[in-house]
Amino acid sequence: QRQLMESGGGSVQRGQSLRLSCAAAEGTAHVRCMAWFRQPPGAEREWVAGLWTPDGTKYYSDSVKGRFTIARDRTKNILSLQMSDLGPADTARYYCAAGRPSPSCSHEDRFGDWGQGTEVTVSA
Repeated sequence: QRQLMESGGGSVQRGQSLRLSCAAAEGTAHVRCMAWFRQPPGAEREWVAGLWTPDGTKYYSDSVKGRFTIARDRTKNILSLQMSDLGPADTARYYCAAGRPSPSCSHEDRFGDWGQGTEVTVSA
């Protein structure tokens, strides 16, 4: 199982930005989908953004489209999530994941490798 470790979470105010990073202990050259998910307090985990690694196509949930950007640094095995214009609804524990192909790289059951998550809190 591939080890993933998220960092970059914290507490910010509405309208501010944060950048999350996810470092892979092993190479991700053969991984087809990488993604970010989040779990708000008291809610189910939800998909945020996905990246199809063969060609770099990026996918976003409607709730973050235009505000979040997923990116991957192949040489450093790092997946990032740049988040801007944050609001209280973005408060959640954010997880990165690596897995097998699925539409928009969004199907949670196709991801076998998960990090422990990093907390993001946005105050009004």
